[in-house]
Order: sequence, then structure tokens, then C-alpha cells
Amino acid sequence: MGAPELLIPGYRLRGGSGLDRALLVQFMQRTYQELYGDRALAHLAQTVDQYLSAETPLWWVEPDQNSGDRLQRRSPIGCLWIGTAIDQVEGDRHAHIFLLYVNPAHRRQGVGAALMHCAETWAKQRGDRQLGLQVFCSNRPALKLYTKLGYQPQSLWMTKPLI
Repeated sequence: MGAPELLIPGYRLRGGSGLDRALLVQFMQRTYQELYGDRALAHLAQTVDQYLSAETPLWWVEPDQNSGDRLQRRSPIGCLWIGTAIDQVEGDRHAHIFLLYVNPAHRRQGVGAALMHCAETWAKQRGDRQLGLQVFCSNRPALKLYTKLGYQPQSLWMTKPLI
């Protein structure tokens, strides 16, 4: 199954692979650092090692820069990493977004919404009936985007520090 099309002028989507492990870890670290500052985030590499595979597609968003007739590869400004989960109520397999990240300089230009559309397209092509994700309560911009796109809370993950 090929990569869905990113329908936004000025950007292009390219597929990633296991060779992008280090870059994916970097993007995950950026996400958490924006929300929680400079904490030790070495465990994110373990998450990538455990879940990145051919069954968990990864797509990169790059600025679409033409150099003559040749399209140059640019540094990614966003990514979408998606996999599979099981709905705990119905027991159905469904698509689950592990990571959606857009560089702050490129936010509020439709890139995040376009990536969500790509995720939905990929999930529909697989025959999934729903798409899930986890978002931190403190991440107000993401919550606003997901709500605008029709996502609704299904459960609430609660934690209590024991130290």
C-alpha cells in the first residue's frame, strides 16, 4: 500500500523506513521537549526500536523545493507514524497514530490536518473502521485540531505518581 497524497501546496510527502530510526527518535524527542522541557528521553529510542517495522508506516513532510527539473530532498518538517491497536470495547483492529509532529515554524498552515487526512486515508484503505490516537491534556493546540477534525474522547487515561 503506497503513501497517501499530501494535499497541501508547498509540501510533499515521502515514505520512511527503518533506516529513519534516528530521525524518528529526534522527532519524538522534540514533541516531548516542547511539552515537558529538557527531561531525559532515552526511553523514546526503546519505543521506536520496539514498534518501528514494515507494519507501522512512517511518512515525512518536506518543503517542496524545485531545483530546475530536479526535486531536491530537504530536511523533514513533519512526520506521521501510524500502526495498529485493538479497540478494547469492540475488539476490532484499528489504525492508531503513534506520532504526528509538525515543526513549530510550519504550524497553522494545514500540515497537521493534511497528515490526519493521510492517516484516515491509509486506515480506510486497510478496511479499518476507526482511527485512534493519544494526546496529552496539556497539548491544547493538538486537542483543538483533533476536535475540529471530529475526534472525540473515548477513554481517559489516569495516572498517580507513587513516589
